[in-house]
Amino acid sequence: MRDPAPRVLAVIPARGGSKGVPGKNLAEVGGVPLVARAVHACRTARLVSEVLVSTDDPAIAEAARAAGATTVERPAPLSGDTATSEAAVLHALDTDEARHGRLADVVLLVQCTSPFLTADDVDGVTAAVLEGADTAVTAAPFHGFLWRDLATGATPSSGHGVNHDAAHRPRRQDRPEDLLETGAAYAMRGDGFRAVRHRFFGRTALVRTDPARVLEIDDPHDLARARALAPLLDRNEAPGARRPGPGDVEAVVLDFDGTQTDDTVQIDAEGRERVSVHRGDGLGIAALRDAGIPLLILSTEQNPVVTARARKLRIPVLHGVDRKDEALKQWCDEQGVDPARVLYAGNDANDLPCFALAGWPVAVASAHEPVRRAARAVTNAPGGRGAVREIASWLLGPDLKSPHRP
Repeated sequence: MRDPAPRVLAVIPARGGSKGVPGKNLAEVGGVPLVARAVHACRTARLVSEVLVSTDDPAIAEAARAAGATTVERPAPLSGDTATSEAAVLHALDTDEARHGRLADVVLLVQCTSPFLTADDVDGVTAAVLEGADTAVTAAPFHGFLWRDLATGATPSSGHGVNHDAAHRPRRQDRPEDLLETGAAYAMRGDGFRAVRHRFFGRTALVRTDPARVLEIDDPHDLARARALAPLLDRNEAPGARRPGPGDVEAVVLDFDGTQTDDTVQIDAEGRERVSVHRGDGLGIAALRDAGIPLLILSTEQNPVVTARARKLRIPVLHGVDRKDEALKQWCDEQGVDPARVLYAGNDANDLPCFALAGWPVAVASAHEPVRRAARAVTNAPGGRGAVREIASWLLGPDLKSPHRP
């Protein structure tokens, strides 16, 4: 029997109290709450199995779940000003083990206060531990001269060089490279972290990151700087920037209303409903079907029009479903498909549980904002106006030809 794949748990501590910036973890940068930005970086990382937000604040918990994270309620003793991040991560690690019956192989500590953390940073520290390091931390090249003020209350200011000698100040290129701990992401072996109860032990790998993205939000000035930088730095990393390509997805599951339709309905005098769909979406679905990609329509609505559309497209449908995530999990089990390899496209709040389960949650352009924030990718086209055709082009190419067929 093969060993199970390594389980990587990303823990984001996000308590409600903050004196420097009140409500900090819900403060928006680039239009997205800081906690949701951290969740997005972890959810789009290839190596992370689950994202867990530890919080004592219901509003933070709601924002975290909307972004696709699981939440754990942090006990009061771990929520005060003197509580450590390690204590919150240990509590989350124990909670996760109780839920899954298995200790995570790697546990991550990811900070909301680093708004420009990327999925590559998260994967970098994770990979370092999976490849043999005991711990890993994001670090950025630093070339400045450090000084320390040795003044005491009764002594005038007296500067002391920390990483240089006043009599010998070599050029930058002649100095050894220093690395600045960014405070954004840490990775630890799960068993080692539980044993020593702090984030550094054994061999620590330094994972280099872009110094331009290093910013920790500790006061209102930091928050203002982050908001000013977001239009530039979010260009390639904002929610919706990444899209799946050939080989990333094994199955496609589609919501119906608002995803394959424009979310409007016409009702005649007999109470019969009519909806508007897009011919291009039908072409895209046919191409995915012909490429051998398993497809499913999953809808909460019990409506003959859903059945009729599925029959015309020649794909299975489950509708009248209250718990779409449970239905999705069961369908994946029946198909023998890992949910992490499923693309789920939706538009509204009832799709969020499926977003948390699927490896590729996709929001159509007309989706509600919490759904867009939770998505790993966002289409340019709105629901009922070619969004599904667009998704098919991501997976098969613009000509909708499977790479596995001539």
